[in-house]
Amino acid sequence: MAGIKEIRLILGDQLNAEHSWFDTYDDSVLFVLMEVLPESEYVTHHIQKIVGIFTAMRRFAQRLDNEGHRVRYFRINDKDNKQSFEANLRKLIEHNNPEKLQFMEPDEYRLDVLLRAVFTGLGVPFEVATTEHFLTDRMDVKTFFEGKKTMIMEAFYRSMRDKYNVLMEGPEAPMGGQWNYDKENRKKLPSDVQVPPPKLFSYDVTDVVNAIQSAGIISIGAIDPKRFIWPVTRADAVKLFEAFLENLFQDFGTYQDALSESGWSLFHSRLSFALNIKLISPMYVIRRAEAYWTKHSDDISISQVEGFIRQILGWREYMRGIYWAKMPEFKTMNYFDHHRRLPDFFWTGQTQMRCVSKAIEQSLEKAYAHHIQRLMVTGNFALLAGIDPDEVDQWYLGIYIDAFEWVEITNTRGMSQYADGGIVATKPYVSSASYIHKMGNHCTRCAYKHNVKTGDKACPFNSLYWHFLDRHRDKLQNNPRMGMMYRVWERMGSDKKADLLEQAEIYLNSLDKL
Repeated sequence: MAGIKEIRLILGDQLNAEHSWFDTYDDSVLFVLMEVLPESEYVTHHIQKIVGIFTAMRRFAQRLDNEGHRVRYFRINDKDNKQSFEANLRKLIEHNNPEKLQFMEPDEYRLDVLLRAVFTGLGVPFEVATTEHFLTDRMDVKTFFEGKKTMIMEAFYRSMRDKYNVLMEGPEAPMGGQWNYDKENRKKLPSDVQVPPPKLFSYDVTDVVNAIQSAGIISIGAIDPKRFIWPVTRADAVKLFEAFLENLFQDFGTYQDALSESGWSLFHSRLSFALNIKLISPMYVIRRAEAYWTKHSDDISISQVEGFIRQILGWREYMRGIYWAKMPEFKTMNYFDHHRRLPDFFWTGQTQMRCVSKAIEQSLEKAYAHHIQRLMVTGNFALLAGIDPDEVDQWYLGIYIDAFEWVEITNTRGMSQYADGGIVATKPYVSSASYIHKMGNHCTRCAYKHNVKTGDKACPFNSLYWHFLDRHRDKLQNNPRMGMMYRVWERMGSDKKADLLEQAEIYLNSLDKL
């Protein structure tokens, strides 16, 4: 066996089996993967998230080994695991004396800074490779919007459609004659529509759970160690995607914004975890969805495929670009100067607000909630209640299996909390109970009344909505998308305004009791 001339580090969200690193078998290259405490503890993660990443890493390492690559894997409770990238790498360097090191570009700013410092200090020449996953480079979004006053996603999305010839009849000629079918994708789920059961896996991960617990890692959420439901290999990701195409695709777009107790994932693909740890590539997903729709276009409308592809080709790439264009400043933005702490029920789901309770309970049980649950239920409540965006970020980053900072913080601090002052969204995504009632069936069994604005049974979303608008009038009244609601507020009588504000103050002073 040849000596080690090169060491290549692979992170837990860089499990891209189709990366060019693995095209050839070089006996002098050592691939290194590590489970280390700092990456498990920088935020309190959901147990399913830690288990999912560790399990996928272990499967990936085994795949590389089976293909003939040389692999060194540090498990979380290995006695010789020094629990840091630097210490483990130094040990390997001392033992192997390599000529060169490599690592792939981390997706997170924090890790990018850390790894560049670590590798610079190791005293061995190193190179940085791309992950060969995303469809844009880090700074492409920043370059695209250079000189423009706003960074609206739609313009970027259209350029990506053109660039990659996705759902196009020709240059600047989208199929169906329009670029975006979002207006057709906002329907409530009718009671007579049956949601097919989601595709779930059933892995026994008892050994991984035991290792995490023996390492003393603190986590949140629940797990059935005998039946882990998430994909942990590329083959799993492909199976999950195919099940989506066959069973859910035809209704995905129509009901993608629906809130319902008829199913925990409704018509969503749940591919985000597999995508974000790179088990499956965005271009594979886009081309396969496009091809499947072309073959079944008599049964699947263009609004379904366009809505799905927009999330990956447009939103996902755009959010990553915003992240790299605006970090590290983005992480500290707090446009509304909100500083309330996150209510205790975010960790238990024990609140009388049924929509919030269901979203949080599901998140704790499944490590998952779809985008409207995140944006218009838990996120909406946090913004209306004036919760510190630092706390909101930490909660979202920890509780969701698909949450990594590059995608979480732009969606949470930007889209959900408007803490960036309008970089991502053109207005705050806030609503009273009327939207939640319109989009779902939670309100019918709630302790609060969605159509009552003041009093003991008044839905908190109602008074908190008007309180939010009133206290941030100086920052929002000139926003063209908010003007109508401020005119409604102005037309209210002074007594009604006072009652709403008083009701909101009662709720704000007792958030943990809601």
